[in-house]
Amino acid sequence: MNDATAAITDDLIRAINARLLVQTPLKPADLLFVFGTREGVDAFAEAIVRLWRDGYCRHILISGGPTWNNPDTEADVLRRALLLADVPDAVILIEPRATNTGENVIFSLPIIDAQIGRNNVNSVIALGKVCTSVRYLMTLQRHWPEVEKMLVAVNYFGHPIAQWPQHAVTRERILSEWHKLEPYKRAGFIADWPA
Repeated sequence: MNDATAAITDDLIRAINARLLVQTPLKPADLLFVFGTREGVDAFAEAIVRLWRDGYCRHILISGGPTWNNPDTEADVLRRALLLADVPDAVILIEPRATNTGENVIFSLPIIDAQIGRNNVNSVIALGKVCTSVRYLMTLQRHWPEVEKMLVAVNYFGHPIAQWPQHAVTRERILSEWHKLEPYKRAGFIADWPA
């Protein structure tokens, strides 16, 4: 039995719920920063469209390259879904090379600067997988500390995220993410959240 499938204690569940599966207050932001995915694409698109229609962002940046040996980039897949839902193409920025969370931010910053100006972005909503929640904020904090950061975590697992310990796939993904945080922080990939 490996770490991801081992029995977990109530203390570990509480720690993960508090430190990994974070939630932030949400208010309108200058930019919605979408960390691309191949999983839960429909749920991602639905969440992005809802935020756009409800006035939570002026611009949408989607970052994600050709992962899983698929030449169609994560960013393009999500962009097409947004266009089908009548989100204006003019508000969508695309970063099509990133293959990990650090690259999502590093490769996106010059695009943001060139297309809308980083100095015009004071607040960002990070949108990504629920199992990776805090790592998006920690990665943004590492590479773009000056902006206000919020989070929308997309749960595509088919059950309430509070039930994660009872579902093998979700439990494995969340425990895997939990075990990445300290090594990534030591390596300088992410910064403390909250700062």
